[in-house]
Amino acid sequence: MGTSQPSSPNPEVADSKENRTSIQVIDRMMNLIDALAAHSESVSLKQLALDTELHPSTAHRILGAMCARGFADRTDSGNYRLGIRLLELGNLVKSRISVREVAMPAMLRLHALTGESVNLGVRADDEIMYIERTSSGRSAVRVVHIVGGRGPLHTTATGKLFLAEQGVEATREYAQRTGLPANTSGSITQVKALEQELDRVRRHQIAYDMEEVEAGVRCIASGIRDDSGTLVAGLSLSTPAERFNPDWAPIVRDTALEISRGLGYVGPSARR
Repeated sequence: MGTSQPSSPNPEVADSKENRTSIQVIDRMMNLIDALAAHSESVSLKQLALDTELHPSTAHRILGAMCARGFADRTDSGNYRLGIRLLELGNLVKSRISVREVAMPAMLRLHALTGESVNLGVRADDEIMYIERTSSGRSAVRVVHIVGGRGPLHTTATGKLFLAEQGVEATREYAQRTGLPANTSGSITQVKALEQELDRVRRHQIAYDMEEVEAGVRCIASGIRDDSGTLVAGLSLSTPAERFNPDWAPIVRDTALEISRGLGYVGPSARR
């Protein structure tokens, strides 16, 4: 009678087990990173094990590998903190984020919801420059917010966001420097009136252009901030005056906040 040979291990089963183990280790490492991020000071191994529900020996082994790759640091006291490698990777991600790329999906959704033109503008010295736009195509009324187009800070809705951000003294310097020229009969040309307008912008985080750049065109804008909280752009919705709807203001504000979140902003909710 022949002797039976031991069956060779199934390579697919072995690979499957190895993959599950690798994924489990990665999942535990991410939990440790989250636990480290939740503490402002360095953390003991015991506390990290409690936070992540890991056995101390398991946590210690994974933390050792993280320290070796710079994802964590072990202090002289034996505690742990996030490593410099995460900062390097974070800066790399930040450098590759484009405001236009992040904003465009949200701009398209806002356009689909309202049917109106949506603009993305940034400050260029004493003007706003529009760097992206979705056009409604619904009206013969010419809207000046074309890509590459510019407008004064004190008459454009997005421009008012930047003036409100910089404070009263800088606004007075801007007024003296430019003379607050008018584009239409509705343009603000007096410093006192501009300061009152900017105070409303600060309180509501919304700015308006009520036919101040072009007769027959109105605009609602809200600010876009980066991960440091800096105002980097403005999102605006421009409409012919007859279709202007003030109820769109919270939607514009929430859409701007959505874009800010995409840039790493973690400030308060737009709704008050």
